[in-house]
Amino acid sequence: MNKRVFIIVLDSCGVGELPDAADFGDKDCNTLKRIAQSEKFSCDNTRKMGLGNIDGCDYIGTVENPTAAVGRCAEASRGKDTTIGHWEIAGIISPEPMPTYPDGFPKEIIDEFSRQTGRGVLCNKPYSGTQVIKDYGDEHVRTGDLIVYTSADSVFQIAAHEEVVPLEKLYEYCRTARKILTGKNAVGRVIARPFVTENGEYKRTANRHDFSLEPPRETLLDAVVRSGKTVYAVGKIHDIFAGRGMTDFVFTHSNAEGMEKTLEALNMDFEGLCFTNLVDFDMLYGHRQDVDGYANAFSEFDKWLPSFTDKMRDGDMLIITADHGCDPGDESTDHSREYIPLIVYGKPVKPVNLGTRPTYADIAATVADYLSVDFECDGESLFDKIKRE
Repeated sequence: MNKRVFIIVLDSCGVGELPDAADFGDKDCNTLKRIAQSEKFSCDNTRKMGLGNIDGCDYIGTVENPTAAVGRCAEASRGKDTTIGHWEIAGIISPEPMPTYPDGFPKEIIDEFSRQTGRGVLCNKPYSGTQVIKDYGDEHVRTGDLIVYTSADSVFQIAAHEEVVPLEKLYEYCRTARKILTGKNAVGRVIARPFVTENGEYKRTANRHDFSLEPPRETLLDAVVRSGKTVYAVGKIHDIFAGRGMTDFVFTHSNAEGMEKTLEALNMDFEGLCFTNLVDFDMLYGHRQDVDGYANAFSEFDKWLPSFTDKMRDGDMLIITADHGCDPGDESTDHSREYIPLIVYGKPVKPVNLGTRPTYADIAATVADYLSVDFECDGESLFDKIKRE
C-alpha cells in the first residue's frame, strides 16, 4: 500500500488571533469567524470533519462524531507572511523576522536596482496592490518607470503593464532584484505584479510570479525527495520554496485550477507528498477586504471536498490547514497573526481532538513520521495520537 499525504493550504484562513498578535500590529482579527458571518458562507463538509470542534471555533457548530482529527497550531516563527508560514509547515521555525520596509526601501537598494534594470522607479512605499496601479499606472505607462512597492510583509513587489514591460522582461527584473536583496535586506519574496488595461481601467493579471528566498536548511520537501519519494507541488508552492525539494510541480491561476490539479494528483500513482496552495483566499479576498468573496471561496472549497475525499485510497492522508491569517474585515489589508486550522482525514486517521499545538512544524513532523522519512525538525509528530489501531 502506497502512503500518500495531500496537504492543502487555504492561504490565509486563520482561526483566531494569537496571544502576541498586538506585537505584529493586529487586533480583533479572526479570519474564519469573520467570513462565517457572511450569508455566502457554508461549511457542511468541513463541519462534519470537525472544523467547529477546533479550539475557539465552536461558532461553526460542533459535531458529536467528527470524521477527522482536528486542532489548531500557533506560529512559533516571528512573522505572519506566506514564506515563513509555509517554511514552518515544512519544519523550519524562523526565530528572526524577515526585513520589512514601512518607509520604503533604502536609497542604495533602489539606485542599484534602477542602475541594473535601466529603468526609473515609482512609489517605493507600502501600498495596496490594486490601489498602487490606479495611482501610478498612468505615469508608468508614460515613462516606462517600474512601480516598486511593499507591504507589512517582507516583500519587494514590481508592478508593470504587460504592454510596456513584457512578462519575461518583468521576471528578469525580479531576478535582478532577488540578487540585490541579500544579507540584511534578504526579503522573503520578490513578486512580479503584471497588469493590463481592461475597459479603460488597470487590472492585475494572473501572471504573478514569486521569487522566494531559499530555505536556510532542509525542509520536509527536501527530506521526502531525499528518501526517494515524490513531492508534487501545486500552485505557488514551487515559488515559496524557490523550486527546491520537489520532483514535479504545476502552477495554477485560481483556486478552481488548484483544486482540479490536486484532484488529478489523486489519480496518479506515487508515494510521498502532494502540497497545494489555494491562493485566492488571500490574494483576491483577504487583502481586498472582501468578506463575502472570501466566504464564497470557502464555500466552494467545502462543496468540492467530497469529490476529493470520496476517491481517497486506503493509504491516503489529507491535511487541511493555512499559513497565517488575513482577516478581510479588520482594520488592515495586511496579513493577520493567527492560529491556523489543522484537519487530518483518511483511513489511517482516528478522529481525535489535538487541542492547540505550539507550532505549525508539528505538521512536518507528522507527515515525515507517516511516510517513514528521516527528518529532524522543530515540530513533534502527532501520528501516534491520530493513527488508527
